[in-house]
Amino acid sequence: MRSPYPLNCMRPWIATLVFCAIYSQMGLTQQSVPFEENGRPVPPQGLAEKPLPEKPVEYATAEGQDIRVVVVATGLVYPYSLAFLPSGEMLVTERTGRLRIIRDGILDPEPVAGGPASVYRGLSSVPGSVHGYMDIALHPNFDENRFIYLTYAKPLTGDDYRLALARGRWDGAALTEMSDIFIPEGGIRSRIAFGHDGMLYMTTNGNGAQDLNSHAGKVLRLRDDGSVPSDNPFVGREGHKPEVYSYGHRAPLGLAVHPETGSLWLAENGPNGGDEINIIRPTANYGWPIVSYGRTYPGPWQGDYPGHFGFEPPIVFWMPSIAVSGLAFYTGEALPKWKGDVFVGGLKTGQIPGTGHVERILFNENMEELRRESLLVDLQQRIRDIRQGPDGLLYLTTDHEAGAVLRIEPAQ
Repeated sequence: MRSPYPLNCMRPWIATLVFCAIYSQMGLTQQSVPFEENGRPVPPQGLAEKPLPEKPVEYATAEGQDIRVVVVATGLVYPYSLAFLPSGEMLVTERTGRLRIIRDGILDPEPVAGGPASVYRGLSSVPGSVHGYMDIALHPNFDENRFIYLTYAKPLTGDDYRLALARGRWDGAALTEMSDIFIPEGGIRSRIAFGHDGMLYMTTNGNGAQDLNSHAGKVLRLRDDGSVPSDNPFVGREGHKPEVYSYGHRAPLGLAVHPETGSLWLAENGPNGGDEINIIRPTANYGWPIVSYGRTYPGPWQGDYPGHFGFEPPIVFWMPSIAVSGLAFYTGEALPKWKGDVFVGGLKTGQIPGTGHVERILFNENMEELRRESLLVDLQQRIRDIRQGPDGLLYLTTDHEAGAVLRIEPAQ
């Protein structure tokens, strides 16, 4: 059983007594932290935002894999996710509700036509913010059917909106035949990925993670047309949404399929610490909000620690949080010393703006973590997504108003 607590796995109240005794002996007083009306502490000033370097930057890394980071394209506005077309072009979603295309390293100044209308409100760090376009994925048989999938915030009447999954066809320049194929009841953030079984997996966040009659806080399993597979684990059970595959998730922001085992891996944000990577299993309960490695934003522990009977513990967790986002397995040949490693985007560390980066995690054959490495820390970029390109290199999106796509390649 894992414990999130330091000091030889002491429970929080024991650790508190120890620290209070130390403070008393040393004459120290705790800093008074101002709080906002929503109960969260006022965020720190953070580090000043840095412009991206004009020239490629080289790094030496822990495994001896020397790399170079290249800016592929700028001019994007809060880019969220990306997908590679067989032609070599790159599709990039923006949180503002636009789909962009990059050809030969050049961003088309005009958005791709044919996408659905969406709702966009403010920054992701602002309570009540809404992401217009989110994840994008190509159908496994894209060469034959030309299907592209997109999750977005669908406008309703007035200020209302819903998370939606849409599908359209790519005609070489624009989206056509775009239509919603599934609208979950609950959730406002989403990732999507096709499994080795040909099914489409969709994540949701939101309140109701323990309610099996809600789509919020779940991993959903769908056919490629948005319908329910007959072998889903909760099909036919009263009071259960048939699309639900797993539950007890807080804020899934990274989703990838293991290239060898076909298992589904999920990266999700904790509250104030307690980010996780989970291997998803049908019917499994991942605990939110009952158990967590994180604290609430005001400071107390969110709940009991994972590992209790009936809850799936994560295989990786972070304390403090790095605000995990995109997730990718590296299988290419261009960066051979990283082959088989897992990469995770981080938006910020410990709630401090300007501390985003990439983390590389090495596992053994039993999927047990051996070590992890922080990369690109000095760039101070919020890394929203990370994908392996068809050229065997890694591509990142930076979650900024002056956003960009970056590429990690071998140093020359």
